[in-house]
Amino acid sequence: MSSTNSINKQPTKQPTNLLNVRWLKRFLTSYFYPRIFQWITVIVFAVIMFETLAGPTAVDNNFGSAATWVLWWPLIPFFFFLLGRFWCGICPFAWVSDLTQKLFGANLKVPNFIKKNGLWIIDITFILITWSDHIWGIVESPRGSGTLLLLILGGVMVSALLFERRTWCRYLCFLGSLSGNYSRAGMLELRADKNVCKTCKTRDCYKGGANAPGCPMFEFPMAMENNANCNLCGSCIKNCPHDSIRLTPRKPTSEFWSMTRARFEESFLAIVIVGIVFVQNVTMLDFYPAFLKWVEKTLGIANQDVAFTLLFILAMATPVLLLFSATALSKRFTGETLRNAFARFGYAVIPLDLASHMAHNLFHLLAEGKATYYTFMGLFGVHLEGSTSFVPDPIIQVMQYFLVIAGTLGSMYTAYRIAKKNYGLGKALSVSMPYLVVILLFGVLNFLTFTVRMAMRM
Repeated sequence: MSSTNSINKQPTKQPTNLLNVRWLKRFLTSYFYPRIFQWITVIVFAVIMFETLAGPTAVDNNFGSAATWVLWWPLIPFFFFLLGRFWCGICPFAWVSDLTQKLFGANLKVPNFIKKNGLWIIDITFILITWSDHIWGIVESPRGSGTLLLLILGGVMVSALLFERRTWCRYLCFLGSLSGNYSRAGMLELRADKNVCKTCKTRDCYKGGANAPGCPMFEFPMAMENNANCNLCGSCIKNCPHDSIRLTPRKPTSEFWSMTRARFEESFLAIVIVGIVFVQNVTMLDFYPAFLKWVEKTLGIANQDVAFTLLFILAMATPVLLLFSATALSKRFTGETLRNAFARFGYAVIPLDLASHMAHNLFHLLAEGKATYYTFMGLFGVHLEGSTSFVPDPIIQVMQYFLVIAGTLGSMYTAYRIAKKNYGLGKALSVSMPYLVVILLFGVLNFLTFTVRMAMRM
């Protein structure tokens, strides 16, 4: 027997299945999950909607605005990174969708138009909401925030009245698409054991069973290869008769390395978010009003909304054009079409998107976080004043730098791993180099915006 044959191969180490933790599995399969979280979020958001629509008109005194834009919105990207789309499983709008559908739903099949174009609808909606916030000051106006929440609620209810399951969440929710992208870079995944699923005759994880409804997001766990549409609602865990479902921690960004299906719409949104986050940063810096005036004067524009719109379009178009340029350069080594390569490597910027979004919101959370407590006490007639900051600005700034650097390195490594997986080790560096340069440029620009203190929302 040769020495080669005598060497015992090391078994592949299996990732830790958190469902092997008894108390956790008991909780996830109990009646109370995710209901207990849904009840809490429904109550809180009911208060938020009442406050934004009928409470104080001054944003500094409105609990609804503080809870939404200083607490919830800043925490959301951290949720996506740590727990995937868990928020979508406990979202109060999802609860409203389920209730509306149960009582009045027609349960029609989702139209093919929505299935095929839902992501584009989401992309356009997300861009318009971001643009309108800067034009009409939605965040700075409690009534504007309340109106936005009402519009979302209306869309949720109409969708639930007409179509099956959570059509809004899967195909039309702008936050759902953002969370889908961000959760793919996260640290937790739910998957099924395909070897076990092959012999399953029931398919209760998708169809539903005695223990829970079918997957509300139209996902079949056996076929899942990404986190984009799993909201950790627990239905498949409750329904699976063979304990096939696994909930495992993983290396951040690792999902992109083994990806086999790339969608142009998802990559396009990822690239556009680079520009949107940059705009969000720049418009909150001290020099921005003077810079906008300079743009108006230079271009001969008498309207600042028009000037901002031009800057907004430029900020979104520039990352797209840069990535297309990188794709054109990389194409010499791959022979792929521009569209296919753009779709594949567009995902590489998501770690930087997520990190920059977290860094931006970290300022609001840590520099303004106490405003949530002050305005909450105001609901009971207790008026408190004082610093809204939890930690000094220099510490926040260091944390922002760390996040942006980590996100930049994560995106660069992701681009390299995508190239290595699809084109082999020999071509990996050549193929990925144009993307590495562009990502580094994005990272440097984001880093520079955090060297200047941002304005507060409250």
